[in-house]
Amino acid sequence: MTSGISRRARVLAAAVGTGVLVPLVAAATPASAATPAVTCTSAKAGLAATLKKDITAALATRKGTVAVGLYDRSTNTTCTLRAGTAYDSASVVKVTVLATLLWDAKKTNRYLTDRENTLAKAMITKSDNAATSTLWKQLGMTKIKGFLTAAGMTQTKPGANGYWGLTQITVTDEQKLLKLITAKNAVLSDNSRAYILKLMGQVVSSQRWGTPYGVPSGVTVAVKNGWLQRATNGWRVHSVGAFKGGGHDYMITVLTHGNSTMNYGIATIQAVAKVIHKDLAAS
Repeated sequence: MTSGISRRARVLAAAVGTGVLVPLVAAATPASAATPAVTCTSAKAGLAATLKKDITAALATRKGTVAVGLYDRSTNTTCTLRAGTAYDSASVVKVTVLATLLWDAKKTNRYLTDRENTLAKAMITKSDNAATSTLWKQLGMTKIKGFLTAAGMTQTKPGANGYWGLTQITVTDEQKLLKLITAKNAVLSDNSRAYILKLMGQVVSSQRWGTPYGVPSGVTVAVKNGWLQRATNGWRVHSVGAFKGGGHDYMITVLTHGNSTMNYGIATIQAVAKVIHKDLAAS
């Protein structure tokens, strides 16, 4: 450092421990430093850096609190943002309800009844709330918590008093669930996994927004979305999706709240999804 630098500046530089002078104004705006950054890792050279840059750019002008999870088995790629932040689940929890139903049926070595099949189909493909409430009540908290334990979904807290839409979920746990659904494991049978993916692949067209946005042709899509408006934190808008094809096998979770409208939240999710699909397709 030159002798012309003021004593105050030298003290500041020493305090931040970098040996590089920072503008004094930076000390007055710590909020920006507290904003979490997208982190990515990948076995594919250059892919992590590209994804980090593009996801960050997609969110740069978006308001609200956004959490992101990506995992691609084919390139061992993972991206996360606010992976442990809890959100009200809204209808995304319906995948967990179906998984719990199938897990419990497997334990007693039985098939779903016709009634259960009808309720499950309505719950996933049309996001039917009454069907969900019926299954939630049938299962009860002991079985739901039992499945969460078996699945290692330790950050998920079921909603109390029948309010399944207020279940607390995180990106970490939703990605765990998507991994269970999309690969052989001891928790869900192969038939159960195929059934969940089939229903998520049959979601009505008006609800196929979110993570499938920008998916390349020839890639299969399984999706479940959730949306809920509350007095605090505005709209919660979420999307979880599993995708396979084009040399990739990946899953995306985007959870958001603090949205002014449902459509604003959808646009945020789709901005993230679009760059993820593009970057993976190009890798």
